[in-house]
Amino acid sequence: MKRTALCGLVAASLWAAPAQAQMVRGQDPASLVTALQQAGYLATLGTDSVGDPMITSASSGTTFQVYFYNCRERANCATIQFQSGYRVATPASLEQINSWNKTKRFGRAYLDKENDPILVMDVDLDDGGMSPLLFIDNLEFWIAILGQFEQHIGYRK
Repeated sequence: MKRTALCGLVAASLWAAPAQAQMVRGQDPASLVTALQQAGYLATLGTDSVGDPMITSASSGTTFQVYFYNCRERANCATIQFQSGYRVATPASLEQINSWNKTKRFGRAYLDKENDPILVMDVDLDDGGMSPLLFIDNLEFWIAILGQFEQHIGYRK
């Protein structure tokens, strides 16, 4: 390989490194916290009941969590899941939940063991993650789905 070509490859790899560092990655939970905070949301990094990373945030009075999945040794996670659960005065029916899942492409719902409605949305961050802008686009979609789901189940704050 010619020296100029080799120098070009080295320079290109150096320029790519900072862009990689800016990606939102499941292997770097702090990158999600930063992206959430830069979008104007509170974000607290902690751990879930099995010791994997977990972020708690909120939008318009609704608290939600970001759970990390496909982790190796409580780190190096590949996927995340936005999740919000609701305690409602009038329980949501299985028909309401099934209707949601049948008519909505994103954000699936289910009833937990206490028959409380749960809404989740998965995001794949494997193989290098995603740009902060794409992460925020997914976050904004999640926030919109939260409001739609709350209306669907008749949730009052």
